[in-house]
Amino acid sequence: MKSVDAVIIGGGACGLMCAVQAGFLGKQTLILEKNDKVGAKILISGGGRCNYTNLYSAPANFISSNEHFSKSAFSRWTVDDTINFFQINGISGKEKTLGQLFPISNNARDVVKMFENLCTEMDQQILCGAEVKSVQQLSDQSFLVTYFYRGKLVEIKAPKVVVASGGLPIQKMGATDFGIQVALQFGLRVMPTFPALVPLTITGKNADWYAKLSGNSIYCRVYNSRISFEENILFTHWGLSGPAILQISSYWKPGESIFIDLLPNQNILEYIQNQRTENGKRLLLNLLSDLYTKKFAEALAGYLPVNKNLASLTKEDLAEINLRIHQFSVKPAGDKGYDKAEVMRGGVATEELSSKTLETKKIKGLYFGGECVDVTGWLGGYNFQWAWASGFVIAQEL
Repeated sequence: MKSVDAVIIGGGACGLMCAVQAGFLGKQTLILEKNDKVGAKILISGGGRCNYTNLYSAPANFISSNEHFSKSAFSRWTVDDTINFFQINGISGKEKTLGQLFPISNNARDVVKMFENLCTEMDQQILCGAEVKSVQQLSDQSFLVTYFYRGKLVEIKAPKVVVASGGLPIQKMGATDFGIQVALQFGLRVMPTFPALVPLTITGKNADWYAKLSGNSIYCRVYNSRISFEENILFTHWGLSGPAILQISSYWKPGESIFIDLLPNQNILEYIQNQRTENGKRLLLNLLSDLYTKKFAEALAGYLPVNKNLASLTKEDLAEINLRIHQFSVKPAGDKGYDKAEVMRGGVATEELSSKTLETKKIKGLYFGGECVDVTGWLGGYNFQWAWASGFVIAQEL
């Protein structure tokens, strides 16, 4: 193994971008990837299509203990930089919903192949099936990285180490808390970690109601006291999923309720009044069936007087309808955990890192980037933008 300017632990989005950008600067890196191929999470993102950035990505779309931390990286590597980088290297994007940008080919493999080709062209080394066991700082301030490869323990010395090993989702794809453990080993503060962008579970007396609606999808506004998201929700046999639920899950805490506006772009009372004027004998159930699937409209019988005609609805009925349609309260029992989560919330505390370089303030030459840092984006390409940006800014220092 020839000497390198830096060892990059993790061949995901951040690690690959870091290696490529270091190559542009004439630096030599070695990527150590635990899996048998790089880019495992890239390949499954966006249903295998890889929404590689979001046109509207901004620091406000990220959760962190320091809301300003990501501003420096995002100013040095912008969404336009991502778009241009991909275009120059053969991948043009097309916008889907809400600013999500996908390759025209709709194939995440093209993204991984692009990075592999660039690494090959610039002689950046990639070693798959290499599981890092330890990172030690030597007396000369360089690092000794020990990894298990083909049945043997191997050591490599390098002046700099980049930890881009991702977060805890998804364990069946090799995800571990290795980055967190390295941070703790070097005395760095770590923010508590939780599954994020994750489906929510419902148990107890209401569980059957949700389970019977499994497969129904409804466009809603999901909100709490801190934030709201307007997208589809999906009923499942164990609770709720869909884009709006995944988004709110990053802002949900156990024990809290969330609220669902089941008709975000209309006022249900005005709608009822208009229908009442035209046909007061019409059943509420029939009116609701115009707005939702028949199955969902029938399920609302558990909460609303669906078998009353519109003309006979009392003030109390209307108040209850307004509450249930626009402020449907849900108290999740929990979430589906890291194996169903898109990303991890929390991680290496931003106070331990330079916002400009992502180098640790305490240990010169040690960098953290991507998902293992306490910067978590929304659903829809935001986390990739953070991965590319953090990989870029680290590479400038190698």
